[in-house]
Amino acid sequence: MGAPAPRATSAHYDRGVPDCLFCGIAAGQVPATIVVDGKRTVAFRDVNPQAPTHVLVVPRDHVPDVAALAVAGGGLLDELVGTAREVAAAEGIEATGYRIVFNTGRDGGQTVGHVHAHVLGGRPMTWPPG
Repeated sequence: MGAPAPRATSAHYDRGVPDCLFCGIAAGQVPATIVVDGKRTVAFRDVNPQAPTHVLVVPRDHVPDVAALAVAGGGLLDELVGTAREVAAAEGIEATGYRIVFNTGRDGGQTVGHVHAHVLGGRPMTWPPG
């Protein structure tokens, strides 16, 4: 049995920023394989997985990086991490362990200017990561 087909999210949000890939996914305008579809966050499979489980968790609102998300307040950072835990539970990796990674800025490896948490698991993680 293969991975589920991509589907749009159930939300009806407008894109926060034109040409932002993750705003498009959060708005249901760009197809993705959704894992968790929440009110303020959405989680979907990474198209270039680096582990057996590799899911991205993003806020529906456009926030450029985790530093800006921390400053913004409002509990959204907590919610993003909570959604990452939901992903781990849904993917069956909560008990064995998983990694949550935020890349911030070019030197930090951030390639999409919309904050996202990588949830990685399904195999032992090594250190340092890269």
